[in-house]
Amino acid sequence: MPTSIRFGTDGWRGRIAEDFTFRNVEIVAQALADYLETSEAGTDADRPVLVGYDRRFLSEHFAARVAEVLAGNGLRVGLYRRDLPTPLVSFDVHRQQARAGVVITASHNPPEFNGFKIKEPFGGSARPEVTRAVEAQLGRSQPRRHPLERAQAEGLVRWIDPPDDAYIHRVRALVDVEAIRRSNWHVIVDPMHGTADRYMERMLGGGRCRVETIRTERDPLFGGVHPEPMPQHLGALFDAVRAAQATIGLAHDGDGDRLAAVGEDGRFITPHQIFPLLVWHLVRERGERGIIVRTFSQSVLVDRLADALGCPVRIVPIGFKYIADLMLTEDVLIGGEESGGIGVRGYLPERDGTFAGLLLLEALIARGQRPSEAVRALWREFGEFQYRREDLHMPVERGKAIVARLTADPPDRLADARIVDIQTLDGTKLLFEDASWILFRQSGTEPVLRIYVEATSAEKRDRIMDAGRALVRQLAAHLADETPVGEGDA
Repeated sequence: MPTSIRFGTDGWRGRIAEDFTFRNVEIVAQALADYLETSEAGTDADRPVLVGYDRRFLSEHFAARVAEVLAGNGLRVGLYRRDLPTPLVSFDVHRQQARAGVVITASHNPPEFNGFKIKEPFGGSARPEVTRAVEAQLGRSQPRRHPLERAQAEGLVRWIDPPDDAYIHRVRALVDVEAIRRSNWHVIVDPMHGTADRYMERMLGGGRCRVETIRTERDPLFGGVHPEPMPQHLGALFDAVRAAQATIGLAHDGDGDRLAAVGEDGRFITPHQIFPLLVWHLVRERGERGIIVRTFSQSVLVDRLADALGCPVRIVPIGFKYIADLMLTEDVLIGGEESGGIGVRGYLPERDGTFAGLLLLEALIARGQRPSEAVRALWREFGEFQYRREDLHMPVERGKAIVARLTADPPDRLADARIVDIQTLDGTKLLFEDASWILFRQSGTEPVLRIYVEATSAEKRDRIMDAGRALVRQLAAHLADETPVGEGDA
């Protein structure tokens, strides 16, 4: 098995032409084909595998290569005619009850990356046991490739259109679109040159609400930033909201399954604020009940809000696949992760940035509050918490070693504050007396050590982050000193 191929929090990712090569894509596609032939999903020969792709460099060509390998194994394949958001592939996999779905995308990763996501027939990300089973097949058999034109002539591969109309109809049935259309809000949407494109405009067109979309054209370099909706990458959206004095700005990542926002005051609305606002709306305004699932890096506000509402909370490792797993087996009302992926009961066990954005608009309009007002109301009732994340680029093994060292020998204090608890569900989280926390975690999709901080004020948040960075630098230096010559990361 090629050592560079590993499935992380959602799929396999690698640098284009370094790890993510046509040869390695063939190996993964063959492993998926071998898995499907031995799984329950492989018992119906008429059920296709749907293959989609994003707007990254060569994505459509990698997708075609996947189709060729699947066809070479006798599988029927539906290959989309154009790029489309990952949530639409998931929706279509479920709608058609396909054997599986594949999306060639690296989601929010930097432009030099691409990736391979697997979707299961229920319409969500492959569960951990499935990705482990696919990994176990890697390299066991040589890729069997059927040239595309021949596969099409033999009926094994067919071109298919994205399910736009069916998708829009389904989402409109789940959100009070008419209430949003009747509002006089000015909404600016930023797909960051990604596949979310103008879907929000299409959902809301024809009413008083004005929807404007920026950065819609395909750009494999994503305008020179990472296609992840974080403040440092959203300069264009901040400028557009302020210049137009818009009510809200909504941002999606490169493959359209995440959401972040900018308020009418020009301030970033983090997923740590969006998710509690949606919980509040579903339970208090809609009167729904159920389990609330959050990942290990989500906000303390979720726990406080759920306790006040009388809803149970489940905490899972980072990665929406863990939320999806619970949505399949338990009565989950809503699940959310720190990165802006949100799933809601009644739709799919899958995150969808456009759907989540519409639900956020519904929630705010139902409350009669602008974004900044809603956030302040949340803080007044449950306490103010300020969030920040930083990504420190370093080799994966070095990041893992730092996290392991923090788990084995955590500090007693950080940023002049006492640490009262340590949690290690996914990374190492240090908790302070006032419920502030810092989490150190090696990314599951790229060579990045992430530091997450949530604190009771912006000033304390920044102090904790500065101290956390300094601690990582100190540990990295110690580990470098302990590494024998010739065994370094270089």
